[in-house]
Amino acid sequence: MSEPRDPVADLRRIAFLLERAHESTYRVRAFRGAASVLRRRSVEELARLAESGELVRLRGVGDVTARCVEESLAGEEPVYLRRLRATEDTPLDEAAMTLREALRGDCHSHTDASDGGSPLAEMVETAIDLGHDYLVITDHSPRLTVANGLSAARLRAQLDQIAELNAGLDGRFRVLTGIEVDILEDGALDQEADLLERLDVVVASVHSKLRMAKPEMTARMLAAVANPLVDVLGHCTGRMVTGRRKRPESEFDAPEVFAACAEHGVAVEINSRPERLDPPKRLLRLAVEAGCEFTIDTDAHAPGQLDWLDNGVTRAVACGVDPARIRNTWTADDLVAARS
Repeated sequence: MSEPRDPVADLRRIAFLLERAHESTYRVRAFRGAASVLRRRSVEELARLAESGELVRLRGVGDVTARCVEESLAGEEPVYLRRLRATEDTPLDEAAMTLREALRGDCHSHTDASDGGSPLAEMVETAIDLGHDYLVITDHSPRLTVANGLSAARLRAQLDQIAELNAGLDGRFRVLTGIEVDILEDGALDQEADLLERLDVVVASVHSKLRMAKPEMTARMLAAVANPLVDVLGHCTGRMVTGRRKRPESEFDAPEVFAACAEHGVAVEINSRPERLDPPKRLLRLAVEAGCEFTIDTDAHAPGQLDWLDNGVTRAVACGVDPARIRNTWTADDLVAARS
């Protein structure tokens, strides 16, 4: 008989690949929930439960997840996992792979503290598994109530949680503090200034009144970019190109906004979410010509989505972005130092 596999690792990998493929939250939760329940039990105990048919009686374990566990315990790669692996994306070309390997971390990610699907620890564990050196946690600011944005008090509590988590990582990985702060209609930022000053990375994004007239939207974005507390301009057009929420680009004077980003040292985000892919390539090329710096971010709302960097990498290579101008090729220390 083959040596048993790690059933919890297999369940987590299935959930990861489902998230990466942007599958339904319900399906992902079935596997993550089962993994969470079973990780507290030894392989020997799981084998006894499987043999007696008691696995499915555990809360959070269903017929499909139990079958995957049984296959893992028998030393077989679960059929469900095998099928998902067969549909993984095609490999990157050489130039894109070189850039992907140069990326040290991700500057835009969400946890279940706002509208993400998994807790901080699970996001960090996955980032470590992917080989990142750091992950910036950028949950939403309070104005975005639909995304359960963090009040000042909740953000301060998260900073304490991140500090405690970092203390247990012994320097082998670093969780950086951050926020995706809303750019309000007048260009102000939706969080207390003294709290924004404490953070390692501030991503500023427009989430409301996306159909503002071009002059007003330009002024709004210019005001935010000129704010010394802003490090990254997030998904600048706000477009949605796939799925049920298709949305056109916001209208703004792109050459003027990108020139301001270059002047004030604000990076332009290359957002890797498949429904965003923002900015469009024509605007990304304008940002390159303007001399901007960049971040390639996943805007991940689930652990598996942290592997979406390939989308941004491919677009960066296609548009001639110099890797030296991509901030998440930098070390965590250099990234944080760029704020000063």
